[in-house]
Amino acid sequence: MPVEATQLVDDVMRQWPATIRVFLDYRMRCVGCPIACFHTVDDACREHGADCAAFLADLQAVVAREEARGRGTLPEAAT
Repeated sequence: MPVEATQLVDDVMRQWPATIRVFLDYRMRCVGCPIACFHTVDDACREHGADCAAFLADLQAVVAREEARGRGTLPEAAT
């Protein structure tokens, strides 16, 4: 499942915890931010001056790698 610009930042980080590293690499301190449950990925890119297409590509690369390893998403009980 691809990450989309319209997804909420908090949902992305919860569904694919390995993407947190990408947020940090782009200097987005979204982990624990109270706005993360309201901001979309596109909103976060605009707020932080990041290229949304490049950011999405990096997020998707992490998601694809994790899903290939069988570590895609957290079990339902953990979310």
